[in-house]
Amino acid sequence: MGDIKADVVLDTKGLNCPMPVLKAKKAIDALPQGQILEVISTDPGSKSDIPALLKRLGHELIKTKEEGNVIEFFIRKK
Repeated sequence: MGDIKADVVLDTKGLNCPMPVLKAKKAIDALPQGQILEVISTDPGSKSDIPALLKRLGHELIKTKEEGNVIEFFIRKK
């Protein structure tokens, strides 16, 4: 899988739980179906919180990428 082109990028670096999850949910709600949201976070809790949110809401986690303390989530709205 090559680089994924996000329709919207949400930068939550520096924000702690629960803000990355709350902002991600708000951004997903605003997206048209089928579009891709990239969430960038430095909160270690996001590693479990974002996938749990997506599972609960029924959206697809396409890819997770970690570099240093930065975690990127690529999410497709269902």
